[in-house]
Amino acid sequence: MNAKTFLAMLARDAHVARRNIWALLTQTMLQPLLFTFVFGRVMTGSGMMPASYKGMLVPGIMGMSMVMTGIQAVSMPLIAEFQFTREIEDRLLAPMRIEWLAVEKILAGMIQALVSGLVVMLAAWLVLGAGVGLSFQRPLLFGLVMLLVALFSAAGGLMLGCSVGQTQIGLMFSLVLAPMIFFGCVYYPWSALSGFPILQKLVLLNPLVYASEGLRGTLVPQSQYPHISIAVVAGALAVFDAALIVGGLKKFYGKAVS
Repeated sequence: MNAKTFLAMLARDAHVARRNIWALLTQTMLQPLLFTFVFGRVMTGSGMMPASYKGMLVPGIMGMSMVMTGIQAVSMPLIAEFQFTREIEDRLLAPMRIEWLAVEKILAGMIQALVSGLVVMLAAWLVLGAGVGLSFQRPLLFGLVMLLVALFSAAGGLMLGCSVGQTQIGLMFSLVLAPMIFFGCVYYPWSALSGFPILQKLVLLNPLVYASEGLRGTLVPQSQYPHISIAVVAGALAVFDAALIVGGLKKFYGKAVS
C-alpha cells in the first residue's frame, strides 16, 4: 500500500462528501427520521404503542440507516464509475495495488455509515424527547457492534456495486434492500417472530437482523426487550463481513482489470 496515495484518495472522498453533505443527509436520513417520528412519536403519543417502544425502535432505525448509508455510499458511485463516468480508470492509475483502492472505498463507506448512525441517534433523541430509555453501560460492546455493522454495510456496497448493472439499480432496491429492511427486525425484536418459527429461522440469513439486534442489545436492557446474544451477533457479523470483503475484493479486481 502507498500510504500517501491511499490517504489522498480518502481525503478526496471526504471532500466530495462535505460538498454534497445536504444531499447525502437528505438521501440517507429523511426516511429513518420519518419512521422515527411516525412510530416513535405519533404512535406512542396517541397511545397506540407503549412509551417503551421508543427504546426498541431507535436501535433498529440506527442499524437500518447505517446499512443503507454504507451500501449506497459505496455501491452507487462504483456503478457510475465503472459503467457511466469511467472515472475509475483514473483511480486505477494511482501508484498502489488495485485491491487497496477497494479497501479505501470500504473505509470511506464505513466512516459515512458510522456518522449516519450517530446522527440518527442524536436526532431521535431530539424527535422523541425524554423516555427513549437507551443505556450506555457497555460502551466497548456498543463500539464493536457499530464497527462491525459499518464494515458490513460498506463491504456489502462494494459487492453490490461490482455485481449490479446500471439498469438493475431499481431491481437491487426492490429485491435486495426492501426485503432486508422489512425482515431485518428494525421495527420489532427478533423474539416477536416466535409465533412464526420458520420465518424466525429464515430471517437469520439477513445480516440486518444482527445489526438491529446487536445495537438493541447494547443500548436497551435485556429485561426490557429480549434480544439475540451479543456473542452470536458479533460472530455472525464477522462472518458476513469476511465473506463480503473477500467476495467484494475479487469482484472489484476482476471488474477493474477487465
